Amino acid sequence: SKMTVKAGKMPCSTPNVYTKVPDGGWGWTVAFAFFFVEALTYGILKSFGVFFKDLMESFDETNSRISWIISICVFVQTFTAPLSTVLSNRFGHRLVVMAGGVLISTGMVIASFARSVVDMYVTIGLISGLGYCLSFLPTVTILSQYFDRRRSLVTAVASTGECFAVFSFAPAITALKEQIGWRYSLLAVGLLQLSIVVCGSLLRPIVIKEEEAAKAQPREEPTETKYMLENEQTRTSIESIDSGVEITTSPSNVPGKTKAEPKSEEPKEHVQMLVETDSSPAEPKTTLLDFSVMKDCSFICYAFFGLFATLGFFAPSLYIIPLSLSLGIGKDHSAYILSAMAIAEVFGRVSAGWVLNKQPIRKVYIELICVILLSVALFAFPFASEFWGLMTCSIFFGFMLGTVAGTHIPLLAEDDVVGIEKMSSAAGVYVFIQSLAGLAGPPLAGVLVDTTQKYSSAFYSCAAGMVLGAVFLSLVRPCKVGLCQQQRRQQQQSTEESTAAAVVVPDLPDDFIDMDIGKAENSGKASDSA
Repeated sequence: SKMTVKAGKMPCSTPNVYTKVPDGGWGWTVAFAFFFVEALTYGILKSFGVFFKDLMESFDETNSRISWIISICVFVQTFTAPLSTVLSNRFGHRLVVMAGGVLISTGMVIASFARSVVDMYVTIGLISGLGYCLSFLPTVTILSQYFDRRRSLVTAVASTGECFAVFSFAPAITALKEQIGWRYSLLAVGLLQLSIVVCGSLLRPIVIKEEEAAKAQPREEPTETKYMLENEQTRTSIESIDSGVEITTSPSNVPGKTKAEPKSEEPKEHVQMLVETDSSPAEPKTTLLDFSVMKDCSFICYAFFGLFATLGFFAPSLYIIPLSLSLGIGKDHSAYILSAMAIAEVFGRVSAGWVLNKQPIRKVYIELICVILLSVALFAFPFASEFWGLMTCSIFFGFMLGTVAGTHIPLLAEDDVVGIEKMSSAAGVYVFIQSLAGLAGPPLAGVLVDTTQKYSSAFYSCAAGMVLGAVFLSLVRPCKVGLCQQQRRQQQQSTEESTAAAVVVPDLPDDFIDMDIGKAENSGKASDSA
């Protein structure tokens, strides 16, 4: 069932109002937009290595100083995730993503006129980095709101835009550089990223009003309130006996046109007002960033999983080519290894989405299996000694990386972690925590390589981080189960305490109607004698 609200002039500007999660509809357009946002954000970041040699020659800088451009960009992108959440909750996902597209394009265009590497730090690192955060996180958040049963599959397929971008942008930009130079090529990339604004305009907000049906159902009145109503209406019937009203103790049998004395009408209206006040719940306040997720033990474990797992996300892509060159493999064959890794990642994302789409299934456990296999792939790299061995490790790593990278953020919407209600705030805090590993991961791997003079040490450090991430991921479900049991015990305890502390109704005679009749007769005799 679907209810739409027609307001405004632009069809994409009005929110979609549903009685339940649609699992489709306008969500397919949002998935289409997310595909291109993923390609124009992470796809460009992973393809930026084609500019490294040109930047080193133009600015006369070392490889490490040039690599800090991407490190700062990734850090700013993840560190400002809570800001992205706050702005999305305040101004809406569409406006925030469009503003992010403008920032990304502005940073890239200005960077094409840079005269030093410090200018690159500011333009691409800070300006574009902030734009990447404002564009990516709100898009994946609103996409999760449009889907429920198909969420894992749709998100995984849409996230393959990053893989297709790595596979196509790198050779395209390389060919473009040979024709017009790296500065104009970077300018063209910046103008291309301006299309994120168009993708952001397609992010139509969604409103789920599934609670209305529950609010429309009449609430059962408390026993004490029922007794008060019965007592008041009984007294009204007794005092109105002269009007020919039948004496009764059942509210349903009292005629609607019964005329009661003014004296008895006041308490009746008072009791009804109490019932109406009790049945109207207060509307919840909208919070820009819900930090209550930090009290959830399952989310804390999941955040530590993301922190340590991020150590193994970026370093292999950076060091696979130097590792292959150190083994005597040619540059062309080394490029083939990186391309094979990108293609395998596509299949990994789609496969993970298809498996996680099965019902019923504990998605956290499937993710845990993928993380363990990803750790095995990282440990296998140092044992490869020739082209085909390294190619096999790269394909296996790319496939397993796709299963984890395409699902670890959407998995926050599952009830085993935080649920769809707190998905927006949880994603902001989660990515913020990831920023620490995103900034420290590549430099840490570089220090190990410089110390040991072996590229294999970088893969060992990534594998160690992934193993620690698997340990924390295995604790997510037990923490959630323990928290639910604790809340259930607290509810039972509070119910027992409220029952014990309830107002004790005094014992009444079996025939309390006779007492009221007697009171009425005595009052009548008193008035006659007066």
